[in-house]
Amino acid sequence: MPAMSSSPSRTGSSTAKFRHHEAHEIPAISSGSQHLHRRLRGKEVQLFAVGGAIGTSLFVQMGAVLPKGGPAGLLVGFLAYGTIILAVNQCFAEMVCYLPIPSPFVRLAGHWVDEALSFAMGWNFFLTMALGIPYEIVALNVLLTYWTDRVPVAAVVVIVMVLYAVLNILTVRYFGVSEFYLSFFKIILMVGLILYTFITMVGGNPRHDAYGFRYWNDPGAFVSYIVPGNVGRFCGVLACMVQASFTMVGPEYISMAAAEAERPRRVMRKAYASFVWRLMFFFILGALCIGIVIPYNDPILAATIAGTRKGSGTGAASPYVISMNHFGIEALPDIVNALIMTSVFSAGNNLVFSATRTLHGMALEDKAPALFARCNRQGLPYFAVVAAMAFCPLGFLQVSNSSATVLNWLVGVITASYLLNYFGTCITYLHFYAAMRRQGVSRDRLPYKGYLQPYAAWYAVFGTGIMTLILGYNLFIDEQWDISSFFLDYTMIGFFVVAYVFWKVFRRTSYVWPGTADLQLGGLKKEIDDYEEMTPVPVRGRLSRFWNSLFE
Repeated sequence: MPAMSSSPSRTGSSTAKFRHHEAHEIPAISSGSQHLHRRLRGKEVQLFAVGGAIGTSLFVQMGAVLPKGGPAGLLVGFLAYGTIILAVNQCFAEMVCYLPIPSPFVRLAGHWVDEALSFAMGWNFFLTMALGIPYEIVALNVLLTYWTDRVPVAAVVVIVMVLYAVLNILTVRYFGVSEFYLSFFKIILMVGLILYTFITMVGGNPRHDAYGFRYWNDPGAFVSYIVPGNVGRFCGVLACMVQASFTMVGPEYISMAAAEAERPRRVMRKAYASFVWRLMFFFILGALCIGIVIPYNDPILAATIAGTRKGSGTGAASPYVISMNHFGIEALPDIVNALIMTSVFSAGNNLVFSATRTLHGMALEDKAPALFARCNRQGLPYFAVVAAMAFCPLGFLQVSNSSATVLNWLVGVITASYLLNYFGTCITYLHFYAAMRRQGVSRDRLPYKGYLQPYAAWYAVFGTGIMTLILGYNLFIDEQWDISSFFLDYTMIGFFVVAYVFWKVFRRTSYVWPGTADLQLGGLKKEIDDYEEMTPVPVRGRLSRFWNSLFE
C-alpha cells in the first residue's frame, strides 16, 4: 500500500476536505489500518480493554487458588506478578502507540526481530484467544446452574455462539458501543463487590459481625501447599502467581483495537496509561477482597473446585456469592451472579474480536491463508470471524465432563500462551529500543514514553520467561507427577518452539540484528502520521465533551 504524499498542496486540500466529515468517515486507506475502519472512540477502546481483561478469572476462577496460598499468599502472589505485567505494559504501550497497525505486537515482531517469531506469536495468540472463547462459554454454564441445572449444556453453547456471531458480524462501531456498556457494568459490579467486602467486614451484614481480617488469623494467612513449612508456603505463593499470570491481562486487548481506533495514538496513549490504575486497581483489590470474604478452607468453595457439588449450587463458584449465601442475604447473590454472567459473556465477545483481528493481521503478511484478510464493506474480516467461532463447539466438552474439569483444562493450556506472547513482545521492544538509539530517534518524541526502559523490558523478559518455565512446578515435588497436567502446562511451549522452527526453515527467515530495524515500516508510519494530522477533533456537545475527556 503506497504511503500518502506529504506535499503541501495535497495535504492542505485533503485536510480541508476531511474537515467536512466525522473522523470515522475518513477512508481506511489513509490511516495505516489496511482495510479495517477506524471507528472506535476513546471510551470504547478503554472499556474494550477492561471488558477483555475482567471476566471469569477475576470473579470466579481466582477463588480456586485461595486454598493453595491462603489470603496473604493470594495477595502477595498477585502483587509480585503485578510488577511483571506493569513492565510488560510499558513495552506494549511504546510500540503500539508508535505504530497502531492491525495486530501490532505480532507483526512488529516480524519486522523488528524475525518473521519466525512473528509466526509463532501470531498463531500462539490466535489459539489463546480462540481457546478462551469456549472457556467463557463453560463459565457461563457454571454460573447459570446457580439457578437451575435443567438447561441443556448444548443449548447454552448454541445460544452463546449465535449471539457472538451476530455481535461480531455487525459493523465495528456497533460492536464498540455494545462492549462499552457491557464493560461499564463490569466496573459497576467490581466496585460494588469491593464495597460489599468493606461494608460486611466492618459489621454491615445481617449478623452485625465485624469479622474484619478474621480469616487471616483463623484458619490463617498462608497455606503450606504440597509440602509443610516455609517451602510449602512458598509453593502456595507460586500457585497464586501462576493464577495471576492467567488473570492479570490487558495490554494485548488494547493493542487489538489499535487499527480501528479514531486518532489512534491519542486514544492508545490514554488507554495504556490508564491500565496502571484501572485494571491493577481491580486485580489487586480483587485478590485482597476474596481473601477477606471467605476462609480458604470453606467447604462449599472446596466442593465447587472439586466439581463434587451437584445441583443448583454448582453455580455459586464465585467467592462473593458464597459469602452472601453464608450471611443469608437474599436477592443480592442472584443480582451478582447475573452481573457476573454479563461480564463473562462480554469477555468471550472480546476474545472473538481479538482472535479475529489476530488472524486478519497474520493473513495480511501471508502467515495465514489469504481469505482471512478479506473484509466486507463495513471493514469486517468475516472469514476470520468464522474461523474464531469454529472453536466455540469445544464448549460441548461439558456434556461428558464436569464444568470444573473443562475449565481447568482450558486454564492450563491458555496460561502458557499469555506468557509466551508477553515474552516475545518484550524481546521485540528491546530490538525497537536498540534501533531508536542507533538511528538517533529520541524517545522524547514518542507518543508514549515508558518508564525505566530498557530495564523494565529486561525485567519483563526474565519474569515472563521464568513464569513460563515454572507453570508446572508442582508436578516435580513429592510424587505429584501427572502426565495430563504436564501436557496441559507445557503443550503450548512446545507448539511455540515448533511453529518458530517450522517458519524459520520453511521461509528461511532472517534475524534482524538489534539497531537495524526499519522503524518506518515501509510507508505505514507515514500513512498514520498523515491520518492523524488530517483527522479533525470530532464536534460534540458539552456533556459528550466532558464524558469523552475522561477517556481521550
